[in-house]
Amino acid sequence: MLGFCCGSIWFCPVLLVLMLAVCGGNVVIQRDAQFDMTYYDTVTSDNQTIYSYNHTVSRNKTEGVRVSVELLSESAPSPVLFVVRQKQAVLSFQVPLILRGLYQRKYQYTQVGRTLCQPPTKALAETQFFYVDVSTLSSAGVHYQLRVSRVDSFTLQTDKKFSFNATPSQPQFFKYVFPDGVDTVIVKVNSQKNFPCSVMSIQDIQCPVYDLDNNVAFIGMYQTMTTTAAITVQRKDFPSNSFYVVVVVKTEDEACGGPLRFYPLLPDELLDAGNRSKTLDVIVSPAINSEVYVMGMLFCLGIFLSFYLLTFLVACVESKRMNRKREGLLNADASPAETASLLGKASVSPYEYGSFADNGSTLSSEAVTDSLASTDGNYGCMDRSLESVARSRQESLSSVEEDDYDTLVDIDSDKNIVRTKKFLCVSDLSRKDKRILSKKYQIYFWNIATIAVFYALPVIQLVITYQTVVNVTGNQDICYYNFLCAHPLGALSSFNNILSNLGYVLLGLLFLLIILQRDILHKRALERNDSTALECGIPKHFGLYYAMGTALMMEGLLSACYHVCPNYTNFQFDTSFMYMIAGLCMLKLYQKRHPDINASAYSAYACLAAVIFFSVLGVVFGKGNTVFWIVFSVIHILATMLLSTQLYYMGRWRLDSGILRRMLNVIYTDCIRQCSGPMYIDRMVLLVMGNIVNWSLAAYGLIKRPNDFASYLLAIAICNLLLYFAFYIIMKLRSGERIQCLALVCILFTAVVWGFALFFFFQGLSTWQKTPAESREHNRECILLSFFDDHDIWHFLSSIAMFGSFLVLLTMDDDLDTVQRDKIYVF
Repeated sequence: MLGFCCGSIWFCPVLLVLMLAVCGGNVVIQRDAQFDMTYYDTVTSDNQTIYSYNHTVSRNKTEGVRVSVELLSESAPSPVLFVVRQKQAVLSFQVPLILRGLYQRKYQYTQVGRTLCQPPTKALAETQFFYVDVSTLSSAGVHYQLRVSRVDSFTLQTDKKFSFNATPSQPQFFKYVFPDGVDTVIVKVNSQKNFPCSVMSIQDIQCPVYDLDNNVAFIGMYQTMTTTAAITVQRKDFPSNSFYVVVVVKTEDEACGGPLRFYPLLPDELLDAGNRSKTLDVIVSPAINSEVYVMGMLFCLGIFLSFYLLTFLVACVESKRMNRKREGLLNADASPAETASLLGKASVSPYEYGSFADNGSTLSSEAVTDSLASTDGNYGCMDRSLESVARSRQESLSSVEEDDYDTLVDIDSDKNIVRTKKFLCVSDLSRKDKRILSKKYQIYFWNIATIAVFYALPVIQLVITYQTVVNVTGNQDICYYNFLCAHPLGALSSFNNILSNLGYVLLGLLFLLIILQRDILHKRALERNDSTALECGIPKHFGLYYAMGTALMMEGLLSACYHVCPNYTNFQFDTSFMYMIAGLCMLKLYQKRHPDINASAYSAYACLAAVIFFSVLGVVFGKGNTVFWIVFSVIHILATMLLSTQLYYMGRWRLDSGILRRMLNVIYTDCIRQCSGPMYIDRMVLLVMGNIVNWSLAAYGLIKRPNDFASYLLAIAICNLLLYFAFYIIMKLRSGERIQCLALVCILFTAVVWGFALFFFFQGLSTWQKTPAESREHNRECILLSFFDDHDIWHFLSSIAMFGSFLVLLTMDDDLDTVQRDKIYVF
């Protein structure tokens, strides 16, 4: 019987007292104990001690009870086992307490403190007994110290801060009861020390409470923390209208980004954990109510719907202004013949006199006056007869394929002659059939629409799965929210970060409506053989504009999906269409004066797909990988050189086996035999500056190797776009062209909004480049309507800035609508 009992003691600690009482004649000592008294005693394998406590439990008041034990013997061959028997719960632990870390490292603690679980009682007041049993298998006496005390501040009060200490072997937990009228609270735990790493957990009122490093993740919601942790708790998730706030200090700091000190020399070697005490404070505050949710949603809708109203008002004002100008021309003192002549010249299409909604920026007053009142035909666009225009239009429409022009006998030499002239005009690069080109550029829209469908559906499915995993497991380290301003709604953990992306969708839709109206009016003008629409201004192709508007809407949708559960694995969702937008804007700038030789949709999207491919590789393999950065930098520089060659020679070069021979020939003739400058100086200046910027970015990446590769890649795209845009504006002004008032207002407004947007973007409320605990150090409170944080304001301002940037691209060349294309220079 003795052998059976002693062999079974480790398998059933709950029966320890009964077994010792009947095995081997062990002495059982039972004593009545008092709260807040320290007992020093010795235990051996021949005796065990039972301490009996009683206390009054009230239904309306919860009083915490804490058991603190310290082993006084320096070394004991066997641990001392403590079993606390309550009415509806049992707690057992051994001293020294062994906790495991990474790589099976073992840490022992001789001081242990545990708070007893307090099961609810139905009686108004009830006296309950609980017993602390102390036993060991050590034949030598083991000295210990025992103290049971009441926790006066066991129940947390709303908006009252409470400070406490915790260690890995002395965790703490407290109770919070929802007050009447409060359905959502936010629990914040703070510390002045980054380390040791700790965990905050929210658990339901039930026994046992999981309050050790090796089991705290078993139930409830939890976060690792260094200095800050915050969890929003809703009453609907806790039927008892109360919950436990559990704080555990981890045995190691690796989960919070701290270093691992060393590996164990022996497999079972016990390590000294050192001083891992941490002082923390906890405060529970009411979260926002439903009125704030409604106010936030109305504010978001109001801001962006106001742009629809503003667009409508500007359209009405522009339409009235154009009508007044035409009435003034009709009432002017002129002969009937002159009046008829002016009316004939003034009978241009609604495209020319369209409102802001159809033209983005209508003709300025000076341009209208010049085109209608001038009799010398300032640029010659209005002097051409409609008959000749109709004839040229008919000849243009006779072609059915874009490549028909290329089948002429002398087209090869003609291309080389035309495209290699020192001074090119838009008419030189807009010779292909307009109908075929329009269909070519419409492919941009249909391709991006197809890409959006195939890309968005699995993204939505994935983020729903992410959110489900977070809700089921309670692991809030999966998602990198700003937990101090994360307002849940339904199954979503941070509704405000999703709502703030609505601007991209609404403003993208508004831009599509503007483009649609301009497109319709332009087609009507072409059907009437309007001379201005046919022969003047920048050739109107709207396919890329449709693609840009669609990309802006998709950026809003995918950014919202990313913010359902932001982390490094799905950051690509937030950046993919940013690459698309940057690439499409550069293509649109180039297409304005190079419509015949702009890239096709297939090649453009293939290049953007390669960019996204490298973005994924960089996120997965780029962190600290020297080989990856070398390969990427080489590819970046080679791509820059190839693109520079393509732009400089207007596509009139070939990448084949004879490329090296031709390069050497150019170097010999232009640099050695005779020193001659570049033929296309303006183009050369742009490409030299572009190469300097890109080579510098490649060198920076190779030297610094930034962790956020996706943002680094986006910075490359934005820098190139800004460089090309600045070059375009400078060359436009240098060529004697002007920027109309509305376009200038859009430029200034957009620049200011971009400045404020970038300020909020760089606030950095979270970062998946660090551990979740370190990321929470950057969390901040809401700053707008108690609902939106800095990143939400970035969403607001950046969507407005992108919309303004699109309007700039749309309106910046409206001053050329009455200028013949052979008078518009290419740069």
